[in-house]
Amino acid sequence: MKADGYSLDDKRQPIEVNDIADIIERYNNRENEINRTRKDQSFLVSVEDIISNDYDLSINKYKEVEYEEVVYSHPTVIMERINRLEEEIQQGLVELGKMLEG
Repeated sequence: MKADGYSLDDKRQPIEVNDIADIIERYNNRENEINRTRKDQSFLVSVEDIISNDYDLSINKYKEVEYEEVVYSHPTVIMERINRLEEEIQQGLVELGKMLEG
């Protein structure tokens, strides 16, 4: 569950996002949930798996996490972009200054 219909702060104000109805629907139709993988938002776990984890119900014990490799530009390329943007900013400030002088 990502949201229970209340904010996460200490005031616990009602919010629109609420996963409880979806959870109840999925629970009442478990036969339709069999093909869900442990990468999905919700999934079934066997009793044997729960027992083998000493009855620990922490999601991290069961959920499979997929990591995507992020490829970043070389630092010199990033610095070149930053320098170009800085030049554009400085040019914009000069033009703005001229407009204000009027």
